Amino acid sequence: MVISIARQSVIIKCNQQTSVLLGNYEFYYLAGLMKKLFGLDLTEDLKPEEMFRKIQGSIGSIQPKDEKEEHLIRMVSVYKPLEDYDEQMRELFRWGETEEYLWQMTTPVSR
Repeated sequence: MVISIARQSVIIKCNQQTSVLLGNYEFYYLAGLMKKLFGLDLTEDLKPEEMFRKIQGSIGSIQPKDEKEEHLIRMVSVYKPLEDYDEQMRELFRWGETEEYLWQMTTPVSR
């Protein structure tokens, strides 16, 4: 898996406000973004179901600043996490939580 594809997919979906999450790679990047944007108490070591429960438990208190953040919340609210969990998902989470180029398709340095 080329992890930049999962990142770009989430960004496209939020920019265009279309579609849903298609797997745990996108989910983990999104979870990292949610930690960054909303200060959620999430870590890369959480397994998919536990990560999902923690996010769901926080959705009611999240205040999105724009339509992209609203779509991010909408996508995760209907997601059904898969059991799959690997190092690339942890890497995508870290990328999301440290994202410097919010909503931008390209970055100066590819991962």
